[in-house]
Amino acid sequence: HSLDLASATSGDKVVTAQDRGKEDEQASGPIDDSLGPQRPRSNSGRELTDEEILASVMIKNLDTGEEIPLIQAEEKLPTGINPLTLHIMRRTKEYITNDAAQSDDDDRGQAPLTDTDGGKLKQKTTRLKKFLGKSVKRAKHLAEEYGEKAVNKVKSVRDEVFHNDQDDPSSSDDEGMPYTRPVKFKAAHSFKGPFDFDQVKVVQDLSGEHMGAVWTMKFSHCGRLLATAGQDNVVRIWVLKNSFDYFNNMRAKYNTEGRVSPSPSQESLCSSKSDTDGGVSKMSSVPEDPEDKNLPFRQIPFCKYKGHTADLLDLSWSKNYFLLSSSMDKTVRLWHISRRECLCCFQHIDFVTAIAFHPRDDRYFLSGSLDGKLRLWNIPDKKVALWNEVDGQTRLITAANFCQNGKYAVIGTYDGRCIFYDTERLKYHTQIHVRSTRGRNRVGRKITGIEPLPGENKILVTSNDCRIRLYDLRDLSLSMKYKGYVNSSSQIKASFSHDYSFIVSGSEDKYVYIWSTYHDLSKFTSVRRDRNDFWEGIKAHNAVVTSAIFAPHPNLIVPQEAGAEKAGAGAEAEWALKADHTEVLLSADFTGAIKVFINVKKY
Repeated sequence: HSLDLASATSGDKVVTAQDRGKEDEQASGPIDDSLGPQRPRSNSGRELTDEEILASVMIKNLDTGEEIPLIQAEEKLPTGINPLTLHIMRRTKEYITNDAAQSDDDDRGQAPLTDTDGGKLKQKTTRLKKFLGKSVKRAKHLAEEYGEKAVNKVKSVRDEVFHNDQDDPSSSDDEGMPYTRPVKFKAAHSFKGPFDFDQVKVVQDLSGEHMGAVWTMKFSHCGRLLATAGQDNVVRIWVLKNSFDYFNNMRAKYNTEGRVSPSPSQESLCSSKSDTDGGVSKMSSVPEDPEDKNLPFRQIPFCKYKGHTADLLDLSWSKNYFLLSSSMDKTVRLWHISRRECLCCFQHIDFVTAIAFHPRDDRYFLSGSLDGKLRLWNIPDKKVALWNEVDGQTRLITAANFCQNGKYAVIGTYDGRCIFYDTERLKYHTQIHVRSTRGRNRVGRKITGIEPLPGENKILVTSNDCRIRLYDLRDLSLSMKYKGYVNSSSQIKASFSHDYSFIVSGSEDKYVYIWSTYHDLSKFTSVRRDRNDFWEGIKAHNAVVTSAIFAPHPNLIVPQEAGAEKAGAGAEAEWALKADHTEVLLSADFTGAIKVFINVKKY
């Protein structure tokens, strides 16, 4: 079964989450009220100022147990903080300081710091270590330690932060950059090689489009389209140069068959239409100079989708080019690559943190929201087909996906649980507590991503304790734990390479991290089989790397013939072998920069 344009566009354009059942109405009632714009008042009836409200809310530091006013907690937050994390902190009255998540790794203290600027940073590390040993003192003390102003408004942070090390040669964004620029590479101390990604090169820079952070990037199933979205509320679709004509013809064909009725927001329709038209004419008139042929993507987005009114948090593609986007504006919107307007808008009661099309029947999709409800939507019928709700104290859903080819829906929660539901009835099946057995991480932290490993009955879970874990679904055991990157307050999620042999993740320390999914026992003979801290790191950004993904079909981007021509016909067989080991990577950061890397392995 698959979704088609007729059923996607028939019926209501705006659908509300009217989950059946009386309990639900009672549950959703108070939530709506509390989110309404009623400002607290003092005893005398005067409305409180922002400062007074921030000072009156006490927030608990999950690492030390200490409680401090919200206004001080926000000063302690790491700079790459995203608005979702800030919102959850205000709601749960809990937060975690940046360094705490790594402090159970003894080797972690200096390693990533010393490689940039030895002396000062060493000093700072020892200061931090001393400082972390004592109980947290006051905000002034912290202001020195973190060198950051109070983080009251996420937007202002974005403008202040990360414009400081422009002179860092590893990420100058000059226009005429050589297309095969090597990047800064590092690896775990104990990992002596041979490395897989030490020759990786930046081949394209898609920066300058997104204003503010990119929170999510997703390739279409065919690997020819890339969707990116984040802080500026706009979804952008990028197309591989060699596929532009195909999608442009698809768009032209649908548009000559008469436009469908306008989307819920007439104004968003007009703006995105003019935007795309401008883009198309500009793109078509750009003369392709020979050097440009090496760039995989067109430098201008194929289209931009406007309509959301707050940060976008997640994206999901169907096999036939429908795209879902979810946002902090409490809606999910449905788009199709051939149309410029929003086809349908699914309204929720709270922020929608995660969405996923059903892998076998894309008439259905799953949404997870901060209201604690997991919903399975029927797109043609424009309604919630099934729903269930998380129990427990903090019922916030922060990740969601399908596994075992749609047999189970799985969600991740703020308190570190992965809960499985049988998709057929959305009934509870089982759960995993994602946490360490001892040390600081024995408390479950927010789950930020869930990725199935097809064929092996496993799932990859990313969480805010700076760990990525691979679980075996047959007995819910931990197969492997990956360490090295920093993810203590972001929505960063790890994902697999096209053949599942590597795992990639962004990181708060401005690097992209890559692990082998399984230990290559020819390299590591005496290691724990279920621990992997043999990472490789790539630095091409000057800000928190918010998203990093592998291309699903690297051969579309690095064609096999190219190598054969270069090396002469005799080398064709050898190059075909090599092409299997070519990876294409993309990473995006807190300032909106997007980089494309190609890694051809040497033998």
